[in-house]
Amino acid sequence: MSDMYRELLVKREPQTSDRLYKVGLILLTALAAAAVLFTPWAILVLTAVCVFDYFKFPTFKLEYEYLYVNGELDIDKIFSGKSRKKAASYNIADHMELVAPWDSHEMDYYRKGFQGKLVDFSSGRPEGKPYAMVYGGEKGMEIVLFEPDEAMLADMQRIAPRKVHIS
Repeated sequence: MSDMYRELLVKREPQTSDRLYKVGLILLTALAAAAVLFTPWAILVLTAVCVFDYFKFPTFKLEYEYLYVNGELDIDKIFSGKSRKKAASYNIADHMELVAPWDSHEMDYYRKGFQGKLVDFSSGRPEGKPYAMVYGGEKGMEIVLFEPDEAMLADMQRIAPRKVHIS
């Protein structure tokens, strides 16, 4: 049996909340810069706001990298194409309960009455087709939204044929 290795990069569409957050940070920075004209201690506030901006602004340009190897799905966050942070790791063979398109009939129960955690690793685009994975691991039940390609879905279905619904 050959190893299945698949790597996929999905760019996250900027959300409205991200845009509002950016505008707020820019206004706060401008306000702190204007305050420097009136009080000398405001330079400390301006410095703190600028440092915060320096570390916060790269997080607005976000990409997700899905790395699928033999039943293990690792998801990393990539900020501004420079820094990487491990977001999650899932063992498909042991703890996955269901994978299906998020808008499919199989996910009706989970869309309406699910009380667990919902984790979104999808692009957020309206034309995108997110899949949902119901996963019961050490952290409890959670639904993971992601956008796999056909090869990744085919291998997931090969590992767990009754749990993966491709439509």
